[in-house]
Amino acid sequence: MDAKTGEISGCPFGGDGDTRALFGRTNRDWWPDALDLSILTQGGKNPDPMGDDFDYAEAFNAIDYKALKADLTALMTDSQEWWPADYGHYGPFFIRMAWHAAGTYRTSDGRGGASSGQQRFAPLNSWPDNGNLDKARRLLWPIKQKYGKHISWADLFVLTGNVAIESMGGPTFGFGGGRKDVFEPETVYWGTEDQWVNEDAPTRINPDEGKALETPLAAIQMGLIYVNPEGPQGNPHDDEGMARDMRETFARMAMNDEETVALTAGGHTFGKCHGAAPADSFSGSPESEAMQHMGFGWLTDPEEIGKGHITTSGIEGAWTNTPDSWSENYFRLLLDYDYELTQSPAGANQWTPIDPKEEDMAPDARDPSKKVPTIMTTADMQLKRDPEYRKIAEKFRTDHEAFKDAFARAWFKLTHRDMGPKVRYLGPEVPGEDLIWQDPIPAGTPVSDSDAAAFKAKVLDSGLSVSELVKAAWASASTYRNSDHRGGANGAHIRFDELKNWAVNDPEELGKVLARLDEIRGDISMADAIVLGGAAAVEKAAGDGGFDVSVDVTTGRGDAKREDFDAESWEPLEPLADGFRNYLKTKATVKTEDLLIDRANLLGLSVPEMTVLVGGMRALGAVSKHAAHGNRIGVLTDKPGVLSNDFFTNLLTMGVEWKVVDESGDEEFVGKCRKTGEELWHATRTDLVFGSNSQLRAVAEVYAENGHEAKFVDDFVAAWTKVMDADRFDLN
Repeated sequence: MDAKTGEISGCPFGGDGDTRALFGRTNRDWWPDALDLSILTQGGKNPDPMGDDFDYAEAFNAIDYKALKADLTALMTDSQEWWPADYGHYGPFFIRMAWHAAGTYRTSDGRGGASSGQQRFAPLNSWPDNGNLDKARRLLWPIKQKYGKHISWADLFVLTGNVAIESMGGPTFGFGGGRKDVFEPETVYWGTEDQWVNEDAPTRINPDEGKALETPLAAIQMGLIYVNPEGPQGNPHDDEGMARDMRETFARMAMNDEETVALTAGGHTFGKCHGAAPADSFSGSPESEAMQHMGFGWLTDPEEIGKGHITTSGIEGAWTNTPDSWSENYFRLLLDYDYELTQSPAGANQWTPIDPKEEDMAPDARDPSKKVPTIMTTADMQLKRDPEYRKIAEKFRTDHEAFKDAFARAWFKLTHRDMGPKVRYLGPEVPGEDLIWQDPIPAGTPVSDSDAAAFKAKVLDSGLSVSELVKAAWASASTYRNSDHRGGANGAHIRFDELKNWAVNDPEELGKVLARLDEIRGDISMADAIVLGGAAAVEKAAGDGGFDVSVDVTTGRGDAKREDFDAESWEPLEPLADGFRNYLKTKATVKTEDLLIDRANLLGLSVPEMTVLVGGMRALGAVSKHAAHGNRIGVLTDKPGVLSNDFFTNLLTMGVEWKVVDESGDEEFVGKCRKTGEELWHATRTDLVFGSNSQLRAVAEVYAENGHEAKFVDDFVAAWTKVMDADRFDLN
C-alpha cells in the first residue's frame, strides 16, 4: 500500500519511499541519547559473548530439565517484595511475557517471534504493549543466572509461560527448546509511524480511506502486539472494525478464527488488566529512563518500585472470577451477562457486566477479602458479537475439552511457529505428533558419491541447459527464510503447482526441468535430484570457464507429501521481487535494490556472498523470463552459461556508459559503448547498484580484478552451497 496514493503496489514493504521505508524508525530515532554500540560491531565483529563455537543444543541437552521446571513452578508463588504478584501468583504475568515475546511473529516475512529473545532489547522492551514486562524478565534473572548457558533467555521466556499455565491447572501441548539468544537488536521493519499507539495515532487499517494493513506488518498500530483492545483507534463502538482488525492481525500471525478465539479466551481466563492510575502518573519506558533505575521503566514511585499503582494497558480488572486458575468461566461470563461501557480509573474504555452476582465477581488483586466486578475489553466483546467468532465461543462454552485442546494447540503454535521444522526442537517435552504448520518432511536417504556422480552425468546428458538447472535449484532452495526457518530445498515443495506456478519460477520451463529430473532420478529423492542437478550445472559451467570444482552439496533430503503441504501458509513465501534472478513483479514503493538486500538477509547471506551470487547467476544466464524487463536482462556476458566474472568486469568498465530506459521509470538501463554508441547490455537497478553503491562496488571490484577469477568461482560455489544446504538442520 502506497501511504500517499493508497494504491496496492504488491511490494512487501510499504511507506512513503523515504529512507525509512525498508526498516522503519530505528532505535536512534526513538531514543537519540541511547548508547550506540554499533561501532564495536563494524567489520563483522560478533557481539555474542559465547562465541562462534558455542553449541547451544549441546548445552541445553545437558540441563536438569526437571529441576528447572520445579524452580519455575516455585517462582510462581514466591512473592518478591519489590514487585507484587496479582492474587499471589506470577503466572498471568509470565503468560503475558511469553505471549508478547512470541506474538510479534508474522507470516509475511517470518520475522518477529520468540526465537532470539528480542524482547530484551529496544524497541520491543519499550513498546507500550510491553509495559512492565521488564519486571517479569527481572523476576526470572535468578533462575537464568543459576542455569546459565544451559537455557537461553528466548527458551526461558516460552518455558516460563508453559509452566505458568500448568501451575494454574491449564492445558499445554508440549515444549521444544532450541532458541539461541542474540545479543543485539535485530533490524526489523515495524512500521514508519512517528508515534506509539495512542488516541491520536492512526490505525493501519481504514477502509473508508482505501487503506489496508501493509505487508509485512501484522499489528494494527506501532507499539502493539495485536490490536487496540479498546477498539479501532480507541473507538469502543466500532464492532465491525474491531472484528476486522482481530481477524486480519491474527491471520497475519498464522492464526485462524478458532485459534484466535481459543487463544483470546484461554489467555484471558488468567490474570487481569492494569489501569488503576492515569498514564501520566508513571514515567517513561526502560530505554528512556535514568541510569540509576537500572533498566526499569514505567515507574510510579522510583524509590519504591512496585509499591504504587501498576498500570499497563490502562484497562482495569480481571476477565473472570477465578483469575488464578484454569476454568470455563470466561465463556460463561461473556455469553451470559449483558455488558455496559464504562471507563477505568485510567480513563480507558472497557465493558462491565450489568448486575453481576457476587460469586461472579473477582477477588481484588491485592486483598482477597474484597470483591470487584470483572471486565471485558472491546476485543473480547467481539467473541460474542461477531457471528463467526460467536459460533466458536458457543462451541467451546459447551465442550470444555475441545476448548482445552484448542487452546493448548494454539498456544504451542503461537510459541513455536517461528522455530521451523521439528528437527530443531530440543528437550523431553517435544510432542510426538507432526503438525502441518511444521511443514513435516519424511526422512531421506543420503546418496552415495558414486550414485551422485552417475546422476550428475545423466543430468548433463538430459538436454537440460545450465541456466535451466541452476534456476530450478535456486527456485527450490531460495524459498528458505532464516527468520522462521521455513522453505528451502528439503521436501521439494517446489514441485507442487502452487509454488511451481509462481511467476518468478518461469512455470513452463520449471515444469519441464522437474519432469525430466523425475524421469532420470531413479531412487534419489526429488529434493536431492533438484539440488544435485544444480550442482552438476555449476560444475559444468565452471569447467567450461577453465576451473575444475566440486559442488559438495549434501544429500539425504526427503520429499514432502501432498497431504502435509499447507498451500495457503506458503503463499507469503512467493517472491514479489528476487534480485538474484533479476525479477521484479511490479515497481515497489521502496527501491528495488532494497528488496535485494532484504532477500539476501532472509537467506542469511553476507555482502560478499550476495554479491558473488548475483554476479554468478547473471553469468549463468539464470534470470527470470517473466521479469518485467524481459529475458536475459543483466546477463552482461557474451558466453552465458559459463561461470565467469564477466558480469563484474563488464559492469565496472569505463568503456560503457549507462542510460535510463525512459519508459521503465528508472528500473531499466541500457549500456552503450562510449566510442561507438552501440548498445551492448541491458540491466536493472539490482545490476547497477554493484557499480553505483560505494560499498558494493568495493566488493564487486575484488571479483573483477585480474588474478581473482579463481576466487570468484570458489566464492560462488561456497555461497551457492550455503543456500542449497541452508535448511539442513537435520545434519546438526
